[in-house]
Amino acid sequence: MPSPAKPILDVNEIRQILPHRYPFLLVDRIVEMDAESIVGIKNVTANEPFFMGHFPDFPVMPGVLIVEAMAQTAGILVLRSIPDRDQKLVLLVSVDGARFRRPVVPGDQLRLEMKLIRRKGSVAKMSGRALVDGVLVAEAEVMCKLEDKVQKTTEDAPAE
Repeated sequence: MPSPAKPILDVNEIRQILPHRYPFLLVDRIVEMDAESIVGIKNVTANEPFFMGHFPDFPVMPGVLIVEAMAQTAGILVLRSIPDRDQKLVLLVSVDGARFRRPVVPGDQLRLEMKLIRRKGSVAKMSGRALVDGVLVAEAEVMCKLEDKVQKTTEDAPAE
């Protein structure tokens, strides 16, 4: 049995790039990355909080969370080379052509392959595939936009 690929980024390094935290950080490591593509890994465990209700007798990872894992992987590619990335967010602005081919269940390892289609200014469009054991389970195109983080102050809060 081949050994797993040594991560380029482990979960702690990913946490330095993405603002997501448990239970919503859906990328465990990055195993491949260049200027225009990235491959992330999500280990799907029986302890995922969404399995309690989706579905108790037949646990299936929700398709929207597979797409979210793809978008987070894309976000790492967009944010990784930005010097002030702690002041930025990558927001998902569209999902096109999402297709789900087979259920993702506890014990599966998602391989999230994202490729840059185009980037213009603060917007990037990427095509993505999610695979389990080399079998395509989902695919989609995602578009994301880089935004400045805005800290809300008490002056921004609505009046009571």
